[in-house]
Amino acid sequence: MNDRPDAYNSDVPVLCVACEARNRGVCSALDAAQLVALAKTSTKRRLETGAELVGDAETVEGYSNILSGVVKLIKGLPDGREQIVGLQFAPDFLGRPFQDESVISAQAATNVVLCSFPKRAVEALIKQSPQLEHSLLKQALRELDEARDWMLTLGRKNALERVASYLLLIANYIYPTAKSDSNLVAFELPMSRLEIADFLGLTIETVSRQLTKLRADGVIQVKQSRHIVISSRTRLKAFSGC
Repeated sequence: MNDRPDAYNSDVPVLCVACEARNRGVCSALDAAQLVALAKTSTKRRLETGAELVGDAETVEGYSNILSGVVKLIKGLPDGREQIVGLQFAPDFLGRPFQDESVISAQAATNVVLCSFPKRAVEALIKQSPQLEHSLLKQALRELDEARDWMLTLGRKNALERVASYLLLIANYIYPTAKSDSNLVAFELPMSRLEIADFLGLTIETVSRQLTKLRADGVIQVKQSRHIVISSRTRLKAFSGC
């Protein structure tokens, strides 16, 4: 009798065994047979920074798991003005099931790798698997909570708290299991200063001043403009107003 977890079961497709979406994402809700069925329809895609992944008001034909990289969610107005309204990271599920037309656009903030599936394959599995439906609901509710938190950030926090909150957001996604100050946290900013300013409702100059202040206070190090090293996540959290 084989009593190993599915993630190590030989029946699981080889590409799924070490996949973050399999271990931490929505695919963790699927059993080996369901993974095999989904894997037969999947396509692995690599896209460069700036590539459009989903267009606004576009017919929905498929969904994706984000395997690596960062995705920007963008909402636009009829006159062409746009606002970055959210970020998604590996192993998030990209797309909204049972929706015929997208209501938001998605763009690669960094180079990304996606595992994509046809709409019909995913929606058929959702109907068969209450666990998958539950997993997608949990992600949707988490994103709702994050949107509410971000409304608070933009509505009530000062400039320094907003910039610190943004850096903490990135760090918490890239290092979700790291202890507060067990080690240094380093990453490349997935957005330009202009995009960060747009996301935070600030000017580029204000963003730069707040990064300089955090660096002067020893909370972060800034290397080559976009490489951030967080010296103390505890202190950064304090600066974020959380």
